[in-house]
Amino acid sequence: MQKILLCVTSLFVAFVFWIIFMANTGQDMWLFEFTRKVPFGDKLGHFFVFGSLTLMANLASRGSLIHFKFGSIYWGSLAVIIFVTLEELSQYFFATRTLDLFDYLANLIGILCFTGLSREMMNTALFRNRAIN
Repeated sequence: MQKILLCVTSLFVAFVFWIIFMANTGQDMWLFEFTRKVPFGDKLGHFFVFGSLTLMANLASRGSLIHFKFGSIYWGSLAVIIFVTLEELSQYFFATRTLDLFDYLANLIGILCFTGLSREMMNTALFRNRAIN
């Protein structure tokens, strides 16, 4: 099961990089068209893409925690926070992109919500009583 989670997570990361590449190079695609047609589609896209990435990263890393003086955070959640921060800031350097605080907030809210979902899933009997091999 663990190998499947790692594979799916890796494929999703590749998908995210493809989306970023398409946006950075100013290419249009069906996904961008779809988000333009849905009210708040761009923000919902940010919420669900980076929330899903967080969930997959947390499950693939078996809920590994990093401990700080002020508390703990899942490794996967921290990795996605760092990634989205760098990715959003990088948009400043691309003429085809727009550095947008509301996109970043949608990312962070998605990460927060899906971190909670990760915690709940890992606390279920399925994950507690059955080791992910």
